[in-house]
Amino acid sequence: MKTYKIFWDSHDLELGKHTLIMGILNVTPDSFSDGGKYFSPHAAVDRGLRLFEEGADIIDIGGESTRPFSECVSADEEIRRVEPVISKLAKRVSVPISIDTSKAFVAKRALEAGASIINDIGALRLDPYMADVVAESGVPVILMHMRGIPKTMQISPLYDDLISEIKLFLRDSIDGAVRKGISKSKIIIDPGIGFGKTVGQNLLIIKHLHELKPLDAPILIGPSRKSFIRKILQDEIIKKTPNIIDPIEVGTQAAIAVSVLQGAHIVRVHEVMHARTTLKIIDAIKNM
Repeated sequence: MKTYKIFWDSHDLELGKHTLIMGILNVTPDSFSDGGKYFSPHAAVDRGLRLFEEGADIIDIGGESTRPFSECVSADEEIRRVEPVISKLAKRVSVPISIDTSKAFVAKRALEAGASIINDIGALRLDPYMADVVAESGVPVILMHMRGIPKTMQISPLYDDLISEIKLFLRDSIDGAVRKGISKSKIIIDPGIGFGKTVGQNLLIIKHLHELKPLDAPILIGPSRKSFIRKILQDEIIKKTPNIIDPIEVGTQAAIAVSVLQGAHIVRVHEVMHARTTLKIIDAIKNM
């Protein structure tokens, strides 16, 4: 696997030899998996510290749910949710904090509070000023493939050639970002598992993830606890007993393992400790 190094400010990321873990911290009342759990700043900071202690290489903080059919929130509300959490957490962890937003104003305020990566599910398309914020700050940016917006993305997600269309979208997104002054060396790509895709399409993305390698950018993937896992394992979920490990989390680890063997450099997960255990084995196999 090709390795990449990203340097900026006081941070650096080395991607390839060892898979990096992005820990998810949703400061929302309605995210699909953990909505409401970490909605208060105190609970969110505590959760962020736990993700760091468990081995997260990046902590990804978001203040707006992007689950299917979700409603947008205002930039002011999004800032109200994430700014105090980022400000407190940035003083207590050494790893970079990413802001999960598609709004330029939110991204700018998050960077001022201590965030140092922008994770944009809109790939700079949803806010005309987002590219300027990224270029002026010099921080890394994650560009994700998505059809439409979260409210509409799961309405008949049809593709003529799924992988080719995702690859073309991401190539165009990279080229557009570079034209706007963003360094290619600071761009990470994400095929957008669960964002405008069916169960079968999500599986195809994981199976063919290696086909994104010619884009010559680090690949992030986020299958954690997504609905395609729930749908495939619905019988096991129904039969689950209290003392048996969560089948959704087991399914997540399986998806992570295959994704890394197919070329993922970063995995975005809810449970960092579980992912760390999986990746120790997968990286050992991959690096033989």
